[in-house]
Amino acid sequence: MLKADIYNLKGDVVDTMSLNEEIFGIEVSESAMHSVVVQYLANGRQGTQSAKTRAEVRGGKAKPFRQKGTGRARQGSLVGPHQTGGGVAFAPKPRSYRFSLNKKLKRLALKSALSEKYGSGSLVILDNLKLDEIKTKKFAEILKNVKVDSSCLVVLSEKDEVVIKSANNLPNVKTALTNTINVYDILKYDKFVVTKEAVEKIQEVYA
Repeated sequence: MLKADIYNLKGDVVDTMSLNEEIFGIEVSESAMHSVVVQYLANGRQGTQSAKTRAEVRGGKAKPFRQKGTGRARQGSLVGPHQTGGGVAFAPKPRSYRFSLNKKLKRLALKSALSEKYGSGSLVILDNLKLDEIKTKKFAEILKNVKVDSSCLVVLSEKDEVVIKSANNLPNVKTALTNTINVYDILKYDKFVVTKEAVEKIQEVYA
């Protein structure tokens, strides 16, 4: 079993907890993480890009000038890709970029991302994360107390509007729930700040 310190909101170590090696201590699979991140970004694309082909550009069907005698290069149309205002060769059209991956690969990628955070010392576990009022300054102090001075993903076990709104105005800080975390966000942010309850939920789901 792996061990991790648990901090209070003042930054003091108050306890330790055991972590499941199958979730936080596996050999990191970079290929699995890469595949899942590519899928995440692809599935988020709108796919609304569009341009006209030469067949869709208005006009230009007639030969613009005679074949010989003008001294100019011969032209058969004004809507070719080489013409100003002409159609686009192999013009992009609206399409879906979505693709699917199997669950086994996704779970491997998530476990790899969590293991990477633990292995690099970027996992910060809090005994709780309760605030009496919406206060960005107070939330920033908590992060400072636990020595989080870079970007971080804050994971809660359940929705807490006070915490979420307190974190909203901080740059490079994102909040998430245990059922909404994804590989992209885990890797994007330097620190993975999570409550003890959230860790227990993650281990319960992915064990």
